[in-house]
Amino acid sequence: MFKFQKSKKIAVAMSGGVDSSVAAFLLKEKGADIFGLTMQAGPFHQQAAQRARVICRKLGIGHYVFDLKKIFRRKIINPFLKKYCESQTPNPCVECNARIKFGSLLERAREKGADYLATGHYVRQEKKEGIYILRKALFSKKDQSYFLHRLTQKQLSSAIFPLGCYSKEKVKKIAQNNNLFFEDQKESQDICFLPQGDYRTLLREDISFSKNSGKFKDLEGNVLGEHQGLPFYTIGQRKNLISGQKQPFYVLEINRKNNEIIIGPKRFLYKKELRFRDAHWTNLDLVEKVKKDLFSVRRIKAKIRSQHSAAQIEKIEFSNNFKEGRAEFKNLQRAITPGQSVVFYFQDRILGGGFISE
Repeated sequence: MFKFQKSKKIAVAMSGGVDSSVAAFLLKEKGADIFGLTMQAGPFHQQAAQRARVICRKLGIGHYVFDLKKIFRRKIINPFLKKYCESQTPNPCVECNARIKFGSLLERAREKGADYLATGHYVRQEKKEGIYILRKALFSKKDQSYFLHRLTQKQLSSAIFPLGCYSKEKVKKIAQNNNLFFEDQKESQDICFLPQGDYRTLLREDISFSKNSGKFKDLEGNVLGEHQGLPFYTIGQRKNLISGQKQPFYVLEINRKNNEIIIGPKRFLYKKELRFRDAHWTNLDLVEKVKKDLFSVRRIKAKIRSQHSAAQIEKIEFSNNFKEGRAEFKNLQRAITPGQSVVFYFQDRILGGGFISE
């Protein structure tokens, strides 16, 4: 169960959705001094601000809206597009949590007198021996710990996650029983600034990025067709490739040097090994023990994307500063994709993670 000091003020990041609304409700029920705040990062957040205002009025709490459009564009959208143009597949929600929600938004919350920032993420947190530890949500089906692995100890010291021990079904029931639910409520999508669900639309609208066409080739180097531009493809993609093949083909490799995309049968998507960079460790003490073999590495699991089931690690190596490394899985993993985050777990605790480089 989440803990807080009643003498402290808590800002709740409100999206107008069920999760953040119930997070605010639970805090108020426990006697917390709370107010809501919503970020405006683009037209896609306009309805969020309106609905959050309605929810805050029902709860009888204050509500503030902050314009973070320029910051969001600079820190999230532009790097998102740039990484696709570098043949990587980014996960902007990971960066948004670390740089926007628990960065710029937390700063705004403090300006309004808040000591903590609460969100509707399904994740648990505890403090042990002076270290803040992130743990998976009690109900793994909704666990969102993957998206929070880059939070620092300082950020975690100001974070509250009221929903970590609740199931989604329970949260929905609380919302319905307390009139915190809109009739046309939909489950929020991962990437808020892609209302159509396709990043390619955003790429086509942005003239600053090169989208030169090139060749599709098979594993033997045979030309099979022409692609629209490297940024429009990602490892493991099946749609919008070429037609007329006896079996489905998938993107296996994106070759920036030659402006080529290697495609082939699904079986070639599976690998056991990856390299990672720019790592951030929530629990560095535990990582150091793993490196020194004080804990068996076979007790470590890793996720290579948010919807991936954590898989057993066979071997892991770190650079001297722990910023880079190599991991080997016990079993083959499908579509290990550069740009995505690999997140490591010790039982239900997050160790941290980095960006997949190859």
